[in-house]
Amino acid sequence: MSRLLVVEDDPDLALALRTLLARRGYDVSVADDGREGLRLLFAERPALMILDLLLPRLDGWEVLDRTRDMSDLPVLILSGLGDVDDRVRGLRSGADDFLVKPFANTELLARVEALLRRSRPGSWVGEAVEEDLRLVPERRGAVWYGTEIRLSDLEYRLLQLLVRNRGRVVTTEQLLHHVWDDTTAIGKDRIKFAVLRLRRKLHAAAGPGSRDPLEAVRGLGYRYESAADRGRPRQGP
Repeated sequence: MSRLLVVEDDPDLALALRTLLARRGYDVSVADDGREGLRLLFAERPALMILDLLLPRLDGWEVLDRTRDMSDLPVLILSGLGDVDDRVRGLRSGADDFLVKPFANTELLARVEALLRRSRPGSWVGEAVEEDLRLVPERRGAVWYGTEIRLSDLEYRLLQLLVRNRGRVVTTEQLLHHVWDDTTAIGKDRIKFAVLRLRRKLHAAAGPGSRDPLEAVRGLGYRYESAADRGRPRQGP
């Protein structure tokens, strides 16, 4: 049966959810704060996550954001925040369903079953990008030539977007939109300085003479070039 992850800080509700779901035959893990939820998410790779929003250490919004960096597994938000704005924000942030507390057990089970029935096995990122680079999404970092690098959230999003499109140019407009959430395309110098900081961290991790995988494409944007890509015909944006 499917493995489920429940991220809920109310111990009574967490126990009730574990019991309810286990009786239906699910293998259930429980985390009582956001950081533990992310740890279990990455370690156990469940088929579905039930997520509260008001969590200690790391709130549910941040857990959802980081989850979407790692996987497209179904996420059911289970929260006392029942305003329309909260539900819309949750769905737009990547949740697959939103159920407001208090809820009926039969409805929760029906929604879990429907999400699992519609979903394919979740795909995951954060493994090896290439021989020299591995993203570490649960810590917002990367391992480059065997050395782990601590990145800011912005630097992580920048590197992730580039490696997801490795071999292709990511335009400055796309970078501003996806990394900075800036649809105005104003202030493009911020990209140059962010890439410079990222390059310095990669260089410091790999040492003198190491290759620079971040290529500036004049007038267009930037491209991540893996070692295997070198010498191959280059692709446009």
